Amino acid sequence: MDIIRQVLISPSLFIQLDSSTMAFKPHKFDYFPLPGFFFAPLTATEIRACYELCRAHNNIGFWVVYLPTAWSIAMAYKASPEISTSSVLLCAVLYVPLCFGVKSLIMTIDDLLDYDIDALVERTKERPLPRGAISLGRAWFFFGLQVVVGVYLAITVLSHTALYTSIAVWPLYIIYPTCKRWTNFAPVPLGLMFNVGVFMGWSDVSADGRVPWRVLALIYVGACLWTWTYETVYQHQDKVDDVKIGINSPALLCRQYTIPICLGTAVGFLGLLVCGGIMNGQGTVFYASVASAGFVLLRGLLQTDINCPAECKTFFLTTPLIGQIILAGFVVDAVIVRHLEGNF
Repeated sequence: MDIIRQVLISPSLFIQLDSSTMAFKPHKFDYFPLPGFFFAPLTATEIRACYELCRAHNNIGFWVVYLPTAWSIAMAYKASPEISTSSVLLCAVLYVPLCFGVKSLIMTIDDLLDYDIDALVERTKERPLPRGAISLGRAWFFFGLQVVVGVYLAITVLSHTALYTSIAVWPLYIIYPTCKRWTNFAPVPLGLMFNVGVFMGWSDVSADGRVPWRVLALIYVGACLWTWTYETVYQHQDKVDDVKIGINSPALLCRQYTIPICLGTAVGFLGLLVCGGIMNGQGTVFYASVASAGFVLLRGLLQTDINCPAECKTFFLTTPLIGQIILAGFVVDAVIVRHLEGNF
């Protein structure tokens, strides 16, 4: 009976690891008797663990979810004179907690489904679950609370179009953390779910409910290429452990060709941004921001030694800056047009 219970709840059984190299013993599941499981007070250690599970101490995840959404809101503001400044600002503010929530959900479920692998990787072995700071059961309960709050906010805050668009990528929240067990293409579902805000932002501020899907599709695909670029370089930090464990990674797929491949995806990202900007009637300021962001991105790629984990991390940490430069271009461009037209 105990074996059956372990099979049902332990993701560590989904992957075969060499026992000779496995320095981790799966954290034992704590079976809290009801109602104690739900109402037992959190310890200080568990509170800290929950804080770490949702990466509240690291905001890069927030930025890569929020920035594509903010780009979309600014694009709508530029293209649709009937949209008021106050509604745009309100929408941009409302998406801050929503995007924090999305980031937290993704990070938490990733740790839950990967806790066995995390324990074998040098960079992640001190995360809450591998080090035993919180039981697997209590972590799942924490995730469940996030889901309840997140679904409630989505239903009450988002427009129908934005909500249905969001729902389309919800299954990827579960699929993505499993990808390294069976494919080298984990950045693909990651990009699809991180960047879906490109469609949601515009749909939430649209005065007539119309959304330029073809224009936004260019931005969306471009943003997904951006995700591939920074995530592939980032994964080079773990490639030695990944080989030892026997799991997949885009870094292992691209190997020594990572920089040329990522240069290609980076140029694709920038090119699609420009194409989307042309179709949306963006001005000079926007194109200048894309050029500036492109300089930072391409220079960072060319200067990064993929065999040096510290340099891979440094490159990854520039990701929010690149998106923020592009956002500044979208915003300033729209504000200039509104000012010239006297339409604030």
